[in-house]
Amino acid sequence: MRPIDDSPLTRDGKVLILAYDHGLEHGPVDFEAVPESADPEHVFEVATHPAVTSLAVQKGVAEAYYPDYAEDVTLLAKLNGTSNLWMGEPDSAVNWSVEYADEIGADSIGFTLYGGSNHEIEMAEEFRDAHEAARERDMPVVMWSYPRGQGLKNDKKPGTIAYAARQALELGADVAKVKYPGSPEAMEEVVEMAGRTKVIMSGGSKTSDREFLETVKAAMDAGASGLAVGRNVFQRENPEAILDGLEEIIFEESSVETALAATEQ
Repeated sequence: MRPIDDSPLTRDGKVLILAYDHGLEHGPVDFEAVPESADPEHVFEVATHPAVTSLAVQKGVAEAYYPDYAEDVTLLAKLNGTSNLWMGEPDSAVNWSVEYADEIGADSIGFTLYGGSNHEIEMAEEFRDAHEAARERDMPVVMWSYPRGQGLKNDKKPGTIAYAARQALELGADVAKVKYPGSPEAMEEVVEMAGRTKVIMSGGSKTSDREFLETVKAAMDAGASGLAVGRNVFQRENPEAILDGLEEIIFEESSVETALAATEQ
């Protein structure tokens, strides 16, 4: 790990990644609730909110839209990803190189690793190559560390999520994106196992404003460094409002009540 608190990925040492790789990973179903969210330009506009430290997208979206927003949006190149049409053992195709991401203007990279998959060894080796190429360019590395596969009966167990965070540390990630393990106490263990790797919570499926903000607050109080969120932002009619609330919790260390009030202004 390298110090990244002064990098474009962070603000005051905290991270709020707006993830928008869902069109590949999940398909059009994720845009049905708010049809304009299918338009990448709409989400790039949302990503200009000051709370967003990076926007994570796949290659084609970056090529087509990032040049228009290079002055206002920090780009995280999500290097790998696989469609929901794939029905095999969890795996993730590497869709672009670090070199090409750098050419387009990315400031950091993201990479999914499915620990426990039958393809884990191959994915870890692909991560190694991406990690070392990013190091040559001083680009922070975020690992989507998601235990998943035939060998895992329950990938949501706190111990399994702590293992995912540790795997990110051991393989050299600067930031580990993990699922929330269910309680502040379990999150504290996840953060402890990650050592100097920053831990950020995955936003998950859309929930109510209060439920979502309460979970983010619990994660932050347990030592998390932020959040990577997609659906809980772009599936809302007013995504800027929930970002106002997240800004209060993540960067201002405010209460949930203060954050909820911010969403109503």
